[in-house]
Order: sequence, then structure tokens, then C-alpha cells
Amino acid sequence: MLADLQALAEDSQIPSGARWALSEPGRQLDANLVHLPAGRRVDTHVEPDLDVVLVVVAGDGSMGTPEGSQPVATGSLVWLPHGSTRDLTAGAAGMSYLTVHRRRPGMQIRTRSDK
Repeated sequence: MLADLQALAEDSQIPSGARWALSEPGRQLDANLVHLPAGRRVDTHVEPDLDVVLVVVAGDGSMGTPEGSQPVATGSLVWLPHGSTRDLTAGAAGMSYLTVHRRRPGMQIRTRSDK
């Protein structure tokens, strides 16, 4: 077992931002539990390289897409394909959500090729 997401979602000691992150060595996935206080927003953005699965763990809000705003609430499961545009806004009680995606490779220092 990695974490009790419900307990973390209810933890008011971390008022906003990441409340948990997958950090096990050798993993192929990244996962984060993020909390947005009431009315807070994640601005419109695009993930160009990775598909993301988002699960609302507690609270509710809305997800903006080019097709319009969609309500999300506890238990909502959303697939965000790479290249998709989205934003998130927490509802009156705030919103905690888990994101899962393929792990980005670490930065590597390379020498220039003399071709």
C-alpha cells in the first residue's frame, strides 16, 4: 500500500498543492495527489507528450476543455490524451485529485556530435 488517499485529501495541514507524490525508485509511472482550495484554479494548459489519468478523490469542481466546461466530482475518472487542452477549477468545498502518467525520463547530459 502506498497511501491512504482519503486521509491525505482531508489533511488540512497542506492547504494547497501536492499532498502526495509517488517516489519509489525504479518506477515507470508518476502519480500526484493535488489539492485545490475552494475556487482555486489550474490555468489552461496542454500536456504535449503524456496521456494523463485524473481521478477526483474528494470535493468537486469543473474541467474546462475546448468543447466547454464539464463538472467533475468525487469518483470522476478522466482520461486526458496527450495534446489535449484543459483547466481545472475547484468548487465550493475545494477539490483533491490524483493524476497518473508515464514517468518522464530524467535529463541527460550529452556531448555534441561533430557531424
